[in-house]
Amino acid sequence: MPPVLRRTLSSIEASRALRVLSVWTPADAPAGSLHPGDLGWRLRHADATVHLWVNARGDGRADPRIDLRHDAAAPVAVGFLDGRVLRVTAAPDADLGALAADAGDLLVPGNDWTDGLPVPGWRPDREEPWLALSWTPEPVTSRAEPVRDSDASDRVLIHRSAFPGSKFALKHWETMRASPAGHLLVEALVRTPGGDPAAAATGWFGGVGRCGLLEPVGTHPERRGHGYGREAVRGVCAALADRGASAVAVLTPASNEAAVELYRSAGFTVVREYHRCRRPERA
Repeated sequence: MPPVLRRTLSSIEASRALRVLSVWTPADAPAGSLHPGDLGWRLRHADATVHLWVNARGDGRADPRIDLRHDAAAPVAVGFLDGRVLRVTAAPDADLGALAADAGDLLVPGNDWTDGLPVPGWRPDREEPWLALSWTPEPVTSRAEPVRDSDASDRVLIHRSAFPGSKFALKHWETMRASPAGHLLVEALVRTPGGDPAAAATGWFGGVGRCGLLEPVGTHPERRGHGYGREAVRGVCAALADRGASAVAVLTPASNEAAVELYRSAGFTVVREYHRCRRPERA
């Protein structure tokens, strides 16, 4: 296999990586690999970057389905740092050893996990398995409504209340909507009978005949236990199916029992379990 070259793209250049991820998105639920929606959610930050690995010599055969405009080099992998985790999706025939060697420059102390890229010496984290759940399109009735500009503040309120410590703000929502992934975004909001925001779900379209993704989902703490989260999830799933998604996936730690129960109640089933790789602890 030819050597690989890593190119770091800014948020406004991320469309190149999104095209690659869209082609690599399967019809069924992915596990341990990036979906265009994973990158889309990352692009809520204006200074977000994404890494695109390509054939360094440019003599590999590029996938004809991937339009890289003026770049004829065959794409090998896409990835980004998500806190302490390096998340990577590689082409089916990629040289994972070459990728891992190059990714070593990104894995400074403090980056303790990799998701989708085996690194020599690192081991699967058996203490924290993740679950991939999948929803198969079916007729749906839901109280959820699409998130409009006038709903933006309430949508942000739901996220901040559902995830303590979150710094998600209106500017992040606006940046995400305006990003190269904005056209893939599907959001739903559920209100109480009195009109108060209760739950919200964000979904991402991966292409016709490909799996969509839920990322993220939240319910206001004061509104839990009334089915609002389930309504939001099913509303997004229905919207993704209407656009042509073959399925909808969501990934969550197995230890998050409340989330697993929510997704099961919305019609999701567990299709696989996977483990991130963890940096070995120093002796």
